[in-house]
Amino acid sequence: MIFQKMLLKIISFRFTTNILSICYFLLFVGVVGGQEIILEEAPVKKAKDSVVNKARIKADGVAAVIGDFIVLESDLDREIAQLEAQGADLSGVSRCELFGKLLEDKLYAHQAIQDSVIVNELYIQSLVEQQIQGILAQTQGDMQGLLKFYKKESEQALRDEMYEINKNSYLAREMQKKVIDGVEVTPEEVRTFFNDIPKDERPTFGTELKVAQIVVVPEVTEAAKQEVINKLKGFKRDVEENGSSFTTKALFYSEDLGSKNNGGLLPTMNRKQPRMVKEFRDVAFNLQEGEISDPFETDFGFHIIYLEKIRGQEYEVRHILLRPEITPDAIKKAKDEIDKVRELVVSGKLSFAEAAREFSDEEETKYEGGKLTNPTTQDFNFELTKMDTEMYTQIQGLEDGKVSEVIQDEDRVNRIKFKIMTVTDRIDDHEADFARDYLKIKELALQDKHVRAIDKWQKEIIEETYVKINGVYRDCEYQSNWLKTQ
Repeated sequence: MIFQKMLLKIISFRFTTNILSICYFLLFVGVVGGQEIILEEAPVKKAKDSVVNKARIKADGVAAVIGDFIVLESDLDREIAQLEAQGADLSGVSRCELFGKLLEDKLYAHQAIQDSVIVNELYIQSLVEQQIQGILAQTQGDMQGLLKFYKKESEQALRDEMYEINKNSYLAREMQKKVIDGVEVTPEEVRTFFNDIPKDERPTFGTELKVAQIVVVPEVTEAAKQEVINKLKGFKRDVEENGSSFTTKALFYSEDLGSKNNGGLLPTMNRKQPRMVKEFRDVAFNLQEGEISDPFETDFGFHIIYLEKIRGQEYEVRHILLRPEITPDAIKKAKDEIDKVRELVVSGKLSFAEAAREFSDEEETKYEGGKLTNPTTQDFNFELTKMDTEMYTQIQGLEDGKVSEVIQDEDRVNRIKFKIMTVTDRIDDHEADFARDYLKIKELALQDKHVRAIDKWQKEIIEETYVKINGVYRDCEYQSNWLKTQ
């Protein structure tokens, strides 16, 4: 449909993070932040994209200046090479479009500096380290091969460039967030947005399912808990009394796979922007610089925290996570219980919802009769074509109202759990309905409003900022007024 095609077209390069950072670090950075929606405009006939001819580009000429930033002609070739090396499909994407994205990145970063957006240097250094280790893990630790691929003479040169890329991406991302901060839509704006879509252009939403599950988790014994508490106390004592390295302890013993390779270092914690669970924050924010906490428990297991540095509202912390062992007896007991629950439901002695409320160990779902919440839409509907691959595999072929066989699973909190699942409702492909699909329509309306806020901001900032486009890049057709001809 025309409207759906428009939605695809309006996902532009503007609202992504720096493309070059994606080239280097696809496995770790991904696309951070939303993508801007560019409203369809009447086509303007301009000169053909003359930048396609690489032979006309000098190796190190200055292609553009945006405020305090310089864009070299070689930057674009390097960016394209990295994208292609990662297997990105650039068909239909012109050099002019990629160049325009570079200009936008520099504009965001330049304005972030003007607005005194603070760069979290420790966070960026940590990110660089994660990215290098991740790339090396994919290349069997071949640092020389990595340097050769990125044409760097030394590891430090590579780290320096990665730092600059991440810093500029960070600045651009923070600036984008600042522009749309506080932009919301009212119910009336959502209704107006929907009513303004011609009826024959309204989007079609795919088949949707409501999914419910009952989860039984093996019980952890008090003896197993005490064992990990004693180990953590021993780590703390060894660091404080014998001068052992907390970082080394984390590297060898922590069960937090996301931080152990960095010696337990976590992303910077900020009192004004809490991200960790409450139990973790309460301990971390009550430590003194250089202090190690006593062992404490969260849903993820048992931790000790080392507070490395305090900078105003920001806390740099390392931690060690240990999980208590689960005994074979506990696993068997949990499996026997879920088998009995399934038998009760299948026999009709209890409805699935009743069994969930009585037996499920999953607090987030049991009081809703086991129904899962879609983390994207915050309702109970899961669009089949967008469903998480693991969930799709588990309910594939499951008829409505039928109960799955017992599934052994795991998650971030539980190393082993047993569950049964059912599909409680199915909605076939349908044209967008305001009442039924309100949350999806609201998200589209919010994206549209964000786009208009960004578009307005960008027009104003381009006018205020020194911009100079050189050579063949002046022949490009840009979405934004980089040539200041409008």
